[in-house]
Amino acid sequence: MTPQAFQKATGCSDQALERLNIYAALVAKWQKAINLVAPNTLPQLWERHFLDSAQLLPLAPESTTRWLDLGSGGGFPGLVIAALGVDGGVETVHLVESDQRKATFLREAARAMGLGSHVTVHMKRIEAVEPAALHAAMGGAPQVISARALASLKDLIPLAQRLAGPDTVYLFPKGRQAGDELTEARRYWTIQALDLLPSQTEAQARIVRMRGLEAA
Repeated sequence: MTPQAFQKATGCSDQALERLNIYAALVAKWQKAINLVAPNTLPQLWERHFLDSAQLLPLAPESTTRWLDLGSGGGFPGLVIAALGVDGGVETVHLVESDQRKATFLREAARAMGLGSHVTVHMKRIEAVEPAALHAAMGGAPQVISARALASLKDLIPLAQRLAGPDTVYLFPKGRQAGDELTEARRYWTIQALDLLPSQTEAQARIVRMRGLEAA
């Protein structure tokens, strides 16, 4: 996929595309020292990582201004959401990444993309993030929490739910085992609203969208 094909698929602005071009160049540069993406996926960066991340944005509530991304790694989906979402009202994106080198990359990429005032990187383990302090820094509870390729739903939900507000929407891209993960998670959690949505980038993959999580 070319940058132009990505723009056609997402309808993003020229400014957003320029931010992502800067991001793509930085990923290629830093990948030599840090494993930001699986090496065999680097040639498919625009589809496998950028489009795979961007498809989450239309699934969020239209009024979303505060977004939290857990285990951000090389910035997927969090930095892509910031690059695109700033044009549509997403004012602040907070990224949680415990690896020091990856957190440094995220800060540098956000700065180079002109998103320094919109992106905050927390270099710590997710379990160490204090909910009250996070909400204060964000200006309220996150309206969306995302996580990509981080953990099974059974393990991911408790990490995310403690940082959420009562109306937070959870967006978790999953592989072909999404249904099995949901079945297991429902042994421990009740889910008020649930959608299992198709992925634009992989036929067997699904995006889990949830709201209203409570311990069963």
